[in-house]
Amino acid sequence: MTQDPASSSMPDMQSSADPREIAIDRVGVREVVYPIKLRTRAGGEQGSIAKVGMYVALPHTQKGTHMSRFIEVLEAHACEPITPEQFPGIARAIRDRLNAKEAHIEASFVYFVKKKAPVTGIESLMDYKVTFACTANGDDDFVMTVAAPATSLCPCSKEISEYGAHNQRCEITASVRFTGEMWIEDLVEICEGASSLEVFALLKRPDEKYVTEHAYDNPKFVEDIVRDLAIALDADDRVRWYAISSENFESIHSHNAYAELERRKGS
Repeated sequence: MTQDPASSSMPDMQSSADPREIAIDRVGVREVVYPIKLRTRAGGEQGSIAKVGMYVALPHTQKGTHMSRFIEVLEAHACEPITPEQFPGIARAIRDRLNAKEAHIEASFVYFVKKKAPVTGIESLMDYKVTFACTANGDDDFVMTVAAPATSLCPCSKEISEYGAHNQRCEITASVRFTGEMWIEDLVEICEGASSLEVFALLKRPDEKYVTEHAYDNPKFVEDIVRDLAIALDADDRVRWYAISSENFESIHSHNAYAELERRKGS
């Protein structure tokens, strides 16, 4: 990589010693907007815009890191757009370029899945929040995170009410380490399967009747959602570790209900 001659003659404050001798777990840049290209489960491709973060572990002896070098590495090693397959190589390149023991890259973006309404079959695009994260610290550690909107219907209100039950939208989040191949769509479906009912962008009246009645027949507390999600991930041989949560955006309270758990399979 070519170095600016003017820069080489200037003082390098970041590389100077720091008398406080406090190591920093992660330091770097975030909110770097960059295009990303993804393969879909159906065999196609989808483009999105990612917000990228890149970090290194800073030793206690060093005053600071060189922020511009993160962007230099991204531009030098990423295609335009970036692809998930490049993440391990970019993380290793960041680690080497900044002489760090550990480096990390993550990208958060919106991913779209075309879904059919349950009765009419009418199609619409649903958006999901996805994050890919990779750490280079000897081994390449890759984590995929999906946040899926869904519906939860309260078992308590159904039990105590003479008619009706309150329901709300929830957001189910799953972070997984896995072996082999796992698609975003796979993890989305696993998350949605743990809810009272998945949600759709477009429904006609026959669909609305179906989703209302189906959710009523499948009530779940926030605790039920994370437990059922854990059971589903435990049954998936690809998943080695997971951290999952559900946040229910309550319709009759001014607060939300929340539950989370983390598990390394086999431990």
